[in-house]
Amino acid sequence: MEKQTFSQFLLDEQRLRGIHDDEFVLLLNDIATACKSISRAVCKGALNGVMGSLECENIQGETQKQLDVITNDIFIGVNQVAGYYAGMASEEMDAPYEIPVNLRKSGKYLLLFDPLDGSSNVNVNISVGTIFSILRCPEGVENPKIKDYLQAGITQVCSGYALYGSSTMLVITTGFGVNGFTLDNDVGEFYLTHLNMRVPEDTHEFAINMSNQKSWEAPVKNYIEDCLKGTDGPRGKQFNMRWVASMVAEVHRILIRGGIFMYPVDSKLKDKGGKLRLMYEANPMSFIVEQAGGLSSSGRQRIVNIKPSALHQRVPVIMGSKNEVEKMCSYY
Repeated sequence: MEKQTFSQFLLDEQRLRGIHDDEFVLLLNDIATACKSISRAVCKGALNGVMGSLECENIQGETQKQLDVITNDIFIGVNQVAGYYAGMASEEMDAPYEIPVNLRKSGKYLLLFDPLDGSSNVNVNISVGTIFSILRCPEGVENPKIKDYLQAGITQVCSGYALYGSSTMLVITTGFGVNGFTLDNDVGEFYLTHLNMRVPEDTHEFAINMSNQKSWEAPVKNYIEDCLKGTDGPRGKQFNMRWVASMVAEVHRILIRGGIFMYPVDSKLKDKGGKLRLMYEANPMSFIVEQAGGLSSSGRQRIVNIKPSALHQRVPVIMGSKNEVEKMCSYY
């Protein structure tokens, strides 16, 4: 059977849904192009001498890697040219990026992204990725302000991620399920390899940073303690723990074989609201996980229902296999 390219899949999906939006297909192709460029930059990082840290911090107060800045520039540069977006916002930038007037055509979308998720891992050759979310720009707005970006995750038009690992993959949802594409480096094309990805409803794997255990809220402590008791405990089964410290890698594993990923609020993060960013990480990944049959919660509410109050807002995150997320949240 002939392999289906990313572009062919998007066009076929539109025909199947009775949608005719060539512009949307083209903007997703631009995202794919940006991810190919970032994949090359990540693979050649040490060879190009760009693996170090910079003497500056991003808006989150985190020390930026050279590749953080390089990949941010790549994503903006590729995606601003065609004029499909009214504006963009990046985890690496304090304020939204204003697209130059000469490139700002009739853009009706907003693009939010984390250009290099898990960048603290680049020096040890662990999988990193790019996360993106597409929103509709409010009607009549030509130069969007922060308030125009503050839309609940349920309104997302599309979200996705690229994983730069043993192979480069692009995983997306437009609200009709989740599909994965693998980059063939010989021809520079993404091909459909994972059709209709589904998260298994049950799991025996959890992913959490155990070094924060003493700072967790009681529900999280109790849940993990019960998991660790194994077959002799109230859960009645043996659990394995996984932790990559790269959200893209963690979520991709869950899409492939199930699991639960948690970055709960703790006493160190309480004043900030959590560790992960709602607009750049939690919302797009929640959209993907839910479209694949999983669940995503802050522990107290569905993440995509949260009304954002700030562009760089942080939230607790619990996502993955449906039955396990429900069980974890019952501890609250």
